[in-house]
Amino acid sequence: MLAIIGGSGVYHIEGLENTRWVTAESSFGEPSDQVFMGEMAGQTIAFLPRHGRGHRLSPTDINFRANIDALKRLGVTDIISVSAVGSLREDLSPGTFVIVDQFIDRTFAREKSFFGTGLVAHVSVAHPVCSRLGDHLHAAAQTANLSVVRGGTYLVMEGSQFSTLAESKLYRTWGCDVIGMTNMPEAKLAREAEICYATVAMVTDFDCWHPNHDHVTVDAIIKVLLENADKARELVKKVAPLTGNDSTACQCGCRTALQHALITAPEMRDAALVAKLQAVAGRVLVSQGS
Repeated sequence: MLAIIGGSGVYHIEGLENTRWVTAESSFGEPSDQVFMGEMAGQTIAFLPRHGRGHRLSPTDINFRANIDALKRLGVTDIISVSAVGSLREDLSPGTFVIVDQFIDRTFAREKSFFGTGLVAHVSVAHPVCSRLGDHLHAAAQTANLSVVRGGTYLVMEGSQFSTLAESKLYRTWGCDVIGMTNMPEAKLAREAEICYATVAMVTDFDCWHPNHDHVTVDAIIKVLLENADKARELVKKVAPLTGNDSTACQCGCRTALQHALITAPEMRDAALVAKLQAVAGRVLVSQGS
C-alpha cells in the first residue's frame, strides 16, 4: 500500500474513489490526524496530513513515531513524502521538484527512534531513501512534464524559525541543496519500520542566503505551494501505478532493515517495549522469539 505524507491539498485527486477518513491507532501516541483513504485504478492509497488539517502542528510538535507506526498498522509498505523546502542553490529555483537522496539531520528536540532502553537497535541509514521509489518518482515527474532534479541533499533544521543568514551560508558550504523542517526523523523511523520511503521536495523559495531573497516570508511560500498543488497531485497520480505494479518491491532491502539490527539479548528485552513495537518490528521479534 502506498502512503503520501504531506499537505492537505495533495489528496484532492481526480479519480480517487471510495474516499473516507480512517482513525489510525498507534502505541506511540496520537498521529497528526486521521488518515484519508481512497482507491484509484484498484489501488488503495493512504494520505496523512503531516501537520494535521489546517496546519495546526509545528514541525517540532509532530509525533513522527505515531505517524509511521499508524501507517505501518494500516498495511502501508511505501511512503512518499511531499515537502516544501527552501533552495540553497542558484539553479534550484522556486517551482522545481527535487527527488532527495540524502539528508543532514540538524534537529534536536524530537524522538528519533522507536527503540531504546530495554530493546536497542541500530539501523543503517547510509542511504536514507529508497532508490526504487526515487526512480519511480523521477519517471513519474518526467511523464508529468515537471521541472525535476534527481538527487540532492536536504538539510533538516529544527525550526520553527527560518535560518539566520550565517546558517544559510554555512549550509551552502556543506554542499546542501535544499533546506526544510520536516523529513527527519520521519525518514529514519520509516527505515526502522521497514517501510520504503522517498521524498519529493518542492522548492518554494531561495533561502535567505540569496541577495534577492534575504527575508523568507510565509505568504510567498504559500503562493508557490498553491501553484505547485496541481503538479503535486499529478505526480501522485503518475507514481501510484508505478509503485503498485512493481514486481521487485518485495526484494527491496528497506523491507528487511531490521534483520540484523536488534542488539539486546532476547532474555533482557523489556516486555512493555516489545509489546509497543509489535507493528514496527513484529517481523523480527517473532522470528527471535520475543
